[in-house]
Amino acid sequence: MKTILVIDDEKPTLTMFRLLLKAMDYEVLLAESGEEGIALFEQNKPDVVITVIKMPGMDGFEVIKTIREMDAGVPFIIITGHGDVSQTEEAALSDTVGFINKPLQREALEEALEKAFAS
Repeated sequence: MKTILVIDDEKPTLTMFRLLLKAMDYEVLLAESGEEGIALFEQNKPDVVITVIKMPGMDGFEVIKTIREMDAGVPFIIITGHGDVSQTEEAALSDTVGFINKPLQREALEEALEKAFAS
């Protein structure tokens, strides 16, 4: 079974991801902060990481950089609100496999995961 780590500081978003991903037969790890997400990554080595960029403390850019140093090949999917990511930030995230807009749509999640597992 493939494992997916979701990092977001909003509990309702984490709950939605857990419900959708479990229904899709994935093992799900949830983290409410970048620091917690990195600790879970080190302990579990998930197959895909889904993270929000803007959160208190360690932001998504720092999370991606830190995890890339541990495992350069792990695919990332970015969670965004409409207009959350500027063109400059999008360019910095060009090595990620996709973006998922809030509110979460199952179809968008499925497409992003297909890309992640194909990469």
